[in-house]
Amino acid sequence: MAVGYGTSKCKGCEMTESSMQIPEQVKEMVEKAIEQAEQNVSRLIEAADKSASMVPNPTTDFSKKLLSMGAQNMNAAFDHARNLLRCSDFQEAANLQAQFLNAQFETASRQLKELYGMPGSDVETAKTSIEIK
Repeated sequence: MAVGYGTSKCKGCEMTESSMQIPEQVKEMVEKAIEQAEQNVSRLIEAADKSASMVPNPTTDFSKKLLSMGAQNMNAAFDHARNLLRCSDFQEAANLQAQFLNAQFETASRQLKELYGMPGSDVETAKTSIEIK
C-alpha cells in the first residue's frame, strides 16, 4: 500500500485528510515518554545549576540565567508535545504548531534582550573569567 496524503501505515491509527485517531494506548505511551524526558531534563538542569553555583565567578549569574531560560524553553516544548498529542485533526495540529513557533520566537527575542543586558554577558567578561593566571 502506498502511503500518501490521507493515508497511514500506523497500526491501529485512523488518519484521513481531516482527522487523526491515535489509539489511547499509543497516547499513554507517548505521554509517559514525554514525562520521563521532562524529568530527566529537569534533573540535568538542576545538576548543571548546582555545578555553576559551586565555583562562583563573574559569569555565574549569567550561566544560571541561561539554565533557567533553557528549562523554560524545554517545559514549553514538553507542553507543546502534550498539546499536539490531543489534536483531533491536521488543521488543529498545524494551527497549534504555528502558535507554538510564534510564541517561541517571541520568547527567544525577549530572552536575548534579557541576556544582553546582564552583567557577565559580554565576551570579554567570559574570556577573562576562564583565563589561567
